[in-house]
Amino acid sequence: MQNHPGNHIVVILGTGGTIAGVAPQGQGDLAYQAAQLSIESLVRAVPELSGVPLECEQVAQVDSKDMTHAIWQALAQRVHHHLVRDEVAGVVITHGTDTMEETAYLLHRVLAPRKPVVLTGAMRPASSRQADGPGNLLQAVTVAREPGAHGALVAMAGTVHGAADVRKTHPHRLDAFGSGDVGPLARLEDDGRLHRLRAWPTGEALGIALLDAEPDQWPLVEIVTSHAGAGGTLIDALARRGAKGIVVAATGNGTVHESIEQALRDAAWSGIAVLRATRCGDGAILEAEGKSPEWPSAGALTPAKARVELLLRLMGG
Repeated sequence: MQNHPGNHIVVILGTGGTIAGVAPQGQGDLAYQAAQLSIESLVRAVPELSGVPLECEQVAQVDSKDMTHAIWQALAQRVHHHLVRDEVAGVVITHGTDTMEETAYLLHRVLAPRKPVVLTGAMRPASSRQADGPGNLLQAVTVAREPGAHGALVAMAGTVHGAADVRKTHPHRLDAFGSGDVGPLARLEDDGRLHRLRAWPTGEALGIALLDAEPDQWPLVEIVTSHAGAGGTLIDALARRGAKGIVVAATGNGTVHESIEQALRDAAWSGIAVLRATRCGDGAILEAEGKSPEWPSAGALTPAKARVELLLRLMGG
């Protein structure tokens, strides 16, 4: 789908998700099947977009719980392709909410976009009588057209978050995303205007070439959780399988159960990179002054985003 050409085009890339989901007739919203409708269908459901210069492209059609490295690679390459076009003002990505924060963080680290790249989705399927997808899509396009906006962003339920901060905080509420202690970047008012609360995110791009390798050759990086009664079995198994990195979802302020500490030491000694993230919903790991931690921390990154960070570090050598 392509509308009027010009120098203010917004490119919308579809990847599936609940926003493209449909529930069987007579069934409730929770009985839907994700990733059923094309990106063109989603755009047609938003009359307010009929006069906006748009280009639509279907990159994938997947429930985001099943997101893959191959889709990440293709998506990042297509985003990069469109960002370097002078006529493109910004890019919108429709995406399932389950792994949205991970995809947003990947794009933030690899591309550090100087134009807005706005991920959006829905908590209710398109077939719902109270579907939230059309409103979220309209708001995402509004953010993508905002003068001066830039960075990898998430726009959901009238709130805009930066990729480094955003996390899914609720399994089914419409306002299911938050930004922890730092709060959102901006809010979209009822009249459609954008009210910015903090500066747009910046960063140094690692570069799209980092993702050139075939996805099945990307390093194996997994998450292990520290919890009551934890043991080192999973860590040992990952080491035998050839893991290159392990993120430990640590308790509290980055603490790790004593029963898995030795397994982590053995893994690190064998060359496996270890990164600690807190399993707490908000906050960041703070290191004690003058004390050198055994394994580096991921700061405020969620375990899922810490895995992306460690994966990219290993790919970058």
